[in-house]
Amino acid sequence: MKRDFDLIRKIVIAIAAEPAGSGYFSVSFPDEYDNPTVYEHIEMLIEAGLVEGEVSRSIDMGITGIAIRGLTWAGHDFLDSIKDDTIWQKAKTTILKPTVSFTFSLFLEWLKAEAKAKLGIL
Repeated sequence: MKRDFDLIRKIVIAIAAEPAGSGYFSVSFPDEYDNPTVYEHIEMLIEAGLVEGEVSRSIDMGITGIAIRGLTWAGHDFLDSIKDDTIWQKAKTTILKPTVSFTFSLFLEWLKAEAKAKLGIL
């Protein structure tokens, strides 16, 4: 499965929109993505240290559920760098296009640089 950064952005924004003290919750986008795809992306976000949560697995069925606690500090930093639509669209045409190979850390550095440039602090 390939990472879908539009889905990753949607997940992070949806998690941030949950009210404080919600306890465990999950997110889904039934009109756009099936649950297994969403769950796999949430698991990647947990592994990347952007989301706090738990993954339930079954030997024969794969991921059977996700329980999210919220964003980590790094997740909030990531959210701050992707929520601007102008920067996001530029990221999609500059970094996230299929012909470009990049690491997630390079992507984060690029987002930070774009945010700094937008704020005029470069």
